[in-house]
Amino acid sequence: MVFSEKILNWYHQNKRNLPWRNTKDPYKIWLSEIILQQTRVAQGMPYYKKFVKEYPTVEHLAQAKEEQILKLWQGLGYYSRARNMHTTAKMVVNEYDGAFPRTYNKLKQLKGVGDYTASAIASICFDAPEAVVDGNVYRVLSRFFGVALPTNSTEGTKYFKNLAQQVMNTEQIRDYNQGLMEFGALQCTPKNPNCKECPLNYGCMALKENSIGELPLKLNKTKVKKRFFNYMVFLDRQNQTLIEQRTEKGIWQNLFQFPLLESSKNIDELTVRGLLENKSLPSNISSLFKFNTKPIVHKLSHQHLHTTFWVVRLSGPLKKGVQWSKIESYPVPVLIAEFINSFKI
Repeated sequence: MVFSEKILNWYHQNKRNLPWRNTKDPYKIWLSEIILQQTRVAQGMPYYKKFVKEYPTVEHLAQAKEEQILKLWQGLGYYSRARNMHTTAKMVVNEYDGAFPRTYNKLKQLKGVGDYTASAIASICFDAPEAVVDGNVYRVLSRFFGVALPTNSTEGTKYFKNLAQQVMNTEQIRDYNQGLMEFGALQCTPKNPNCKECPLNYGCMALKENSIGELPLKLNKTKVKKRFFNYMVFLDRQNQTLIEQRTEKGIWQNLFQFPLLESSKNIDELTVRGLLENKSLPSNISSLFKFNTKPIVHKLSHQHLHTTFWVVRLSGPLKKGVQWSKIESYPVPVLIAEFINSFKI
C-alpha cells in the first residue's frame, strides 16, 4: 500500500470532528485557515465559532469595522492576520462579487494568503490537485523520506513542495490533504510520536536511522530583540484614563494602549517623571507607583517586551479622558487586557 493510501486510511479512522470539516464553503475554510495559522486547534476553535456567529458570510466581515474585528481577535496574537483578513473580505466582495476565486493562482493574490492557504482552499473547496505544505506536513515528509534539508531554506521549501506534489492522492485530494495535516498533528507529533503504532513505520527513514528527534531541520534565523515598555496608566479623580491607538506599522498596529514610554533599559520613578514632562503628558501628579514591581516579560517570536505598568494618579481632570469602565470595549494587546482585568481602582 502506497504512502497516500496509508494516510487516507488512517484519516478516515482517526479524524477529529471539527466544524470546518463539515463544509466546502470557501469562506469558512479560509476563515479557519487564517485563524489556525500559528495557532493550536484548541485555542483557535472558540475564535472560529465567534467569527462565524458574528460574521456568517464574507459580506458581513467586509462590512465590519476594523476595530470590531480586532476586538474579536484579541488574544490570538499576530494581529496582521486579522487586518489582512478584513482586507481580503473586502477584496472578495468588491472584486469577485462575494465569491472566492477557485484557482490556486487567483487565491494567492488575496491579502495574507500564501502557498499553503491557497493550496488548502483550492483543494478542500474545489478539489484542485494542489498539495498543502504546513509545519505538520514538513514533519511527516521529512521523517518518512529522511529529508535533512532545512524547511525554512529556499532549497528546502522548493524540495518539500515538489515532494508533496509527487506523493499526493489527486482523486481524493480533499481528504488526503486534511489527512496528511491531521496525521502530523495527532500521530507524527513533534515530540514523543507513537512510532510503534504508526501505519507508516514500515518505511519511515527517520525511524530506521534513529533520527526522529532531529527532523525536520530548521534554520534559526530569528534574533530576539529586547525592548523596555513603560505604560502610563493615568487616573484622575473622576476615574478617567488616557488611551491611544497605535497607528505606526509593527506589532499591535491599530490596537489601543495606555500612553507608552519606551526606554533602553528598566527605569526608576525619577526618570519616569522627567520623561513625562518632556513628552507633554499630564504632570499634575499626586502619586506615581509601579503596579508590577518586576517587569512582565512578554515573549513574541522576534522580541521580548520587558513591561512595567505605572499608575499615575492626578490632582486635576484629564482632557479627553475615557471612563475606566469603558476601556474594556477597546481592542488591546493581551498584555494590556490582562493588566486591565487584574487592576482594581
